[in-house]
Amino acid sequence: MSVKVRFAPSPTGKLHVGNVRTAIANWLFARKMGGVFFLRIDDTDLERSTKECEDGIYEDLTWLGLNWDETAKQSERFDRYDAAVEKLKTDGRLYPCYETSQELDLKRKIQLGQGKPPLYDRAGLTLTDDEIAKYEAEGRTPHWRFKLETPARVEWEDCVKGHQSFDIAALSDPILVRGDGSYLYTLPSVVDDIDFGITHIMRGEDHSANSAVQTQVFEALGAKAPGMAHFSLLTGAKGEGLSKRLGSASIKSYREEDGLEAMSIVSLLTRLGSSDPIEPFTDIQPLIDGFEFSKYGRGAAKFDPRDLELLNAKILHVTDFDAVKDRLPEGVTEAIWNVARANIEKLDDTVEWLTIVNGPVSPVIEDADFIAKAAALLPSGEWDATTWKAWTTAVKEETGTKGKQLFMPLRQAVTGLNHGPEMGTLLPLIGAERVKARLAGQKA
Repeated sequence: MSVKVRFAPSPTGKLHVGNVRTAIANWLFARKMGGVFFLRIDDTDLERSTKECEDGIYEDLTWLGLNWDETAKQSERFDRYDAAVEKLKTDGRLYPCYETSQELDLKRKIQLGQGKPPLYDRAGLTLTDDEIAKYEAEGRTPHWRFKLETPARVEWEDCVKGHQSFDIAALSDPILVRGDGSYLYTLPSVVDDIDFGITHIMRGEDHSANSAVQTQVFEALGAKAPGMAHFSLLTGAKGEGLSKRLGSASIKSYREEDGLEAMSIVSLLTRLGSSDPIEPFTDIQPLIDGFEFSKYGRGAAKFDPRDLELLNAKILHVTDFDAVKDRLPEGVTEAIWNVARANIEKLDDTVEWLTIVNGPVSPVIEDADFIAKAAALLPSGEWDATTWKAWTTAVKEETGTKGKQLFMPLRQAVTGLNHGPEMGTLLPLIGAERVKARLAGQKA
């Protein structure tokens, strides 16, 4: 079967973890199946859509490695939506309604007060010509609702959630066209899915009822609904509702402000909600190969930003110099990178280790007499990976100090820190002159 999936963001804001998780799932499935990943820009909201947001979508997806095969913009396809509207009107599936938002709110409150579900009462279907003329004389313009076929059940085998069944009678006839003539999401999305041959719709489970409605819209336009996959929604780390702060954290902010690697985001969002463990990946191919709908559960997927930071660190720990050399701070050589990478969480953290090597460092010296004795025992000649062991062995033999009492004061004096890379690899990079100066208490 030829597979074609779509990711359809609106250029009215920045991409965040929720919609990028959907993009990743679609992309992985398309690549695994040798199919097409279609990027559709849903910019029918001409007032809120911006070129800046659209460019941001392209930039974020490119940075994440989610290349697209085809693209289209809904703002360039209004003629197709207009044609679909005329067909639905002709077939009696789209009807005008003149209620104001206040009148609709009042109807809902009355229904709720009577213990009834707040469903539209289809009053628009019974309007007489005189009533319509009266409304229009008042300056009202109609919004248009899609007439659902009832009684009916819409059923499908969901790739993630299994068998799904919706009683259409429990849903209101959806508005497809607003009073100002603009389109809601439902109709343009269905028309595009038909025209571009989308085979699978993959999105969050909050769209399940919408999928039931859209299935009837597909059928009314003479098409069959694509396959469906509805993933569980993200929650906070403790299962709480995802806060606005977490839920709206943009991919751009993770990239530019937090300095995260793209693969930390892809690694985490691919595995969230699945039976596979969260692991750091530097290559996306294993994630493509391992993608299976059956691995995703129905329970909420818990998102914790700290997991991103941990994955980011693990990814950097195994990343080769050639993969990051163009993004490293100036002066970070391959030797410094190989020493520093196991001790950083983000790429910019290498600046600290560049300073440790090149200075200036403020030495920490608590026992000046011990450090003076150690300085006198520094090995001569060319320093290499054996220098640290030779030096500490000599200091141990001279002073009788061993273990942490031996190594920690030397580390603190040479680096100003009580932690860091193996001193055996760090010491030759710092060099004899700087080490001697620091042991003498100088800021060097």
